[in-house]
Amino acid sequence: MGRKTIDRVGEENYNNFGSKMIIINYRKCKDIDVCFPKYNWMAKNVRYDHFKDGKIKCPYEKRYYNKGYLGEGKYKILENGKLTKCYKTWNHMLQRCFDEKCQIKRPTYKGCTVCDEWLNFQVFAEWYYKNYYEIEGEIMHLDKDILVKGNKIYSAENCIFIPERINTLFTKCDKARGKYPIGVSHYKQHNKYSSNCHVYNFKENKSKQIHLGYYNTPEEAFKVYKQFKESYIKQIADLYKDKIPKKLYDTMYNYEVEITD
Repeated sequence: MGRKTIDRVGEENYNNFGSKMIIINYRKCKDIDVCFPKYNWMAKNVRYDHFKDGKIKCPYEKRYYNKGYLGEGKYKILENGKLTKCYKTWNHMLQRCFDEKCQIKRPTYKGCTVCDEWLNFQVFAEWYYKNYYEIEGEIMHLDKDILVKGNKIYSAENCIFIPERINTLFTKCDKARGKYPIGVSHYKQHNKYSSNCHVYNFKENKSKQIHLGYYNTPEEAFKVYKQFKESYIKQIADLYKDKIPKKLYDTMYNYEVEITD
């Protein structure tokens, strides 16, 4: 007579992430179905010893900064044993928004978040592969606040990929600037206000600061900076016109520098 199969249906355990698991079907020790009631999801054809050791994972467990999850779909986080660019982009996005240590180093990300849909890696990946592009010699960034100025939510409506050189056009350093408007600093020796703007030297592959003059008030200095900066952004937009999405080009061409920036 053959060995009688033990009926383990209904047996409960918790996996290493702390999720409750219940055996729904037990055909043999290497072929069971396990339900994760919290996520209404079932792991099929798994091993009983993995169930006992808590090694079974659910793709809806929020294992990434307690927010993100892999979900179910065709998009993988590994290709040929290496993490994909898509996954790295998704993970870094979550880190910027939900990792306190990261926000201590980069306080500009405090208050930023990710839309509910993009917490699912599969949803983000679908958008990524439809919208990602590359420019030779450039590093591409996922940007959240060029299309929608001041935006703090990563989502399909708000985000776009941009080359690093364009991204630096909109980078601000509030700590270094202090109390004066963007592009303005106080020249104590003559009690004047200096207007300055960083521009990128493509031949030397580095940025440099252009001095735009000294003025009697911060407002005058800012007005000169604003005019120069908006004109410079248009120049860069034209330089990249055939390489970037039209909506990014249009946004750059219509961009307005404000004294509250």
